[in-house]
Amino acid sequence: MITAVRYTASHRDDWDAFVASAKNATFLFRRDYMEYHADRFADASLMFFDDETLVAIMPASAHGSEIVSHAGLTYGGIVSGRRMRSGTMLDVFDALGAHLRREGIEKLTYKRLPYIYHDVPSDEDRYALFHHKATLVRCNLSAAVLLSDRVAYTKGRKWAIAKSRKTSMAVGESNEVEAFMEMECEHLQSKYGAKPVHTATEMRWLASLFPKNIRLFSATVDGRLVAGVLVYESRNVAHAQYIGATEEGRHLCALDAVVDYLLGDVFVSKRYFDFGTSNDPAGRVNEGLIDNKESYGARAVAHEFFELALGDR
Repeated sequence: MITAVRYTASHRDDWDAFVASAKNATFLFRRDYMEYHADRFADASLMFFDDETLVAIMPASAHGSEIVSHAGLTYGGIVSGRRMRSGTMLDVFDALGAHLRREGIEKLTYKRLPYIYHDVPSDEDRYALFHHKATLVRCNLSAAVLLSDRVAYTKGRKWAIAKSRKTSMAVGESNEVEAFMEMECEHLQSKYGAKPVHTATEMRWLASLFPKNIRLFSATVDGRLVAGVLVYESRNVAHAQYIGATEEGRHLCALDAVVDYLLGDVFVSKRYFDFGTSNDPAGRVNEGLIDNKESYGARAVAHEFFELALGDR
């Protein structure tokens, strides 16, 4: 019998230990990361027990009569132990639905973890969503490089990297998080009319909590920051959380130098380098942005969003 239990602070150690051993988890599911913006999201995370054994968890936030897994994270969904099997996942979803109905929840928005983050095949939840007649309501498009079998750069990308190597710029790991986030804010505002999800203060705090997972790589010219990539590193994937360059950096093809360094040297032993999604708030793909990522040899990875209605059954 699977039972669903609401997460409380008393479960913190058990939660984090489960994340560390799960077959489809990243450090974003650690409580320290999830709670950096606790003032903005009402936590509604759940833990699933088979008798007294923890078999799954679900990061989640509450929004009136809706639960989202998790509105403050890029992805979420059911995080499973390595012994999870299809029949058990169906039982987990039965327990999930029953619990949410008792709580008066009318809808679950489920943000699946893309397969590139799985240690081993972990699509039990996708079948359970189908079984419960969940509706696919959004599909964001990311792009990732399979590092063990890289698709070649385009001709234009090769030219840009060659140009960058003729300059005097220095490329390497950096601790200048605040300077980079200031540059990124200016870059996003001027190019897309947007701003970073994280403030410089938040990113510095998170980097101090997760120094092995949140890493900044930059290109500098005479000590001036001209380009950078802030990477979220998990077991299988190095994810470009933020990418930016100054006008000078764009002229020098500095970002090409940084990305080439990450793909060819720093993260060569990872399974994937993920450039992230290329969708606007309405879900439309920015074709120029996805084309830029694919020019490095990245190819499509879907980020699926499902809705599960929780009417009386």
